[in-house]
Amino acid sequence: MAGGSPNTIMMSPGRPGPKPEAHPGEAVLVLLYPPGSQLGRRFQLKAAEHVIGRHEELDIAIEANSVSRRHARFTQSEGGWDLEDLGSTNGTFVNDQKVLRRTLRDGDLCRFGSAILKFLSGDNIEAAYHEEIYRTAIMDALTGVHNKRFFMEFLERECAGAVRYELPMSLVMFDIDFFKKVNDVHGHLAGDAVLAEVGKRLRPRVRREDLFARYGGEEFACVLTKTDIHGAKAFAEAVRRIIEAKPFGFDDKLLSVTISLGVATLVPRHPESAVDLIRRADEKLYAAKHAGRNRVVS
Repeated sequence: MAGGSPNTIMMSPGRPGPKPEAHPGEAVLVLLYPPGSQLGRRFQLKAAEHVIGRHEELDIAIEANSVSRRHARFTQSEGGWDLEDLGSTNGTFVNDQKVLRRTLRDGDLCRFGSAILKFLSGDNIEAAYHEEIYRTAIMDALTGVHNKRFFMEFLERECAGAVRYELPMSLVMFDIDFFKKVNDVHGHLAGDAVLAEVGKRLRPRVRREDLFARYGGEEFACVLTKTDIHGAKAFAEAVRRIIEAKPFGFDDKLLSVTISLGVATLVPRHPESAVDLIRRADEKLYAAKHAGRNRVVS
């Protein structure tokens, strides 16, 4: 996504050890994205002012090409904490809205280039921090859907239950057509925006008992419990239309995006592992791509 390599993020070291109980005005930032060794890192806001950017001597130093040397500033005020953009190249965003200056609220998501940090404040920081650490273990912060680790655990459990109780279950795998071209032509921030929009558009379409996850890169998966091949094909076609129907916006650009989908169904009384089901769905996905993309193959 977005210094050594574009994916490298280096943070100034914090002092480990137990943290004091939170006081009014105290706040922390938790790194949610991108994944890596720094995922879940906590940065305490203790001084009256903290600057975040790519410069290694800053309070919160992030080494990433999409982050400016002095990107933004956190300032303590009577109302809590304000976030101010310092004329950064790629802008500062709070909850996906570009801001010049904003008073932050507990739970706000702050984005600087490709880096996403969550702002936590108040007298429940410790509990909120540990809850956020748990979320980083099961969720993909960029898209707002579950990650591959949680997906594999869920699929294995549901496969076993479907076989035991002789219930149908389906898996839909899909990826974004020509996604590499989006990154190459428009940049990795555009690619991130497309991935985030896919999650935003499709999350409301997935039933509570089912699972929508980012499998890796631009590939996603939907586990459809108690769903036969006909229901899975109808779901996949609806998803395809949702993505195709409206261009994706990034800065002042409109990007046409389509997806290719593969569908596989676990047949009752036919034992099959989660890995086998993934393999079959992936084979259908690649058949869809080879047939011309922007289609469903089952």
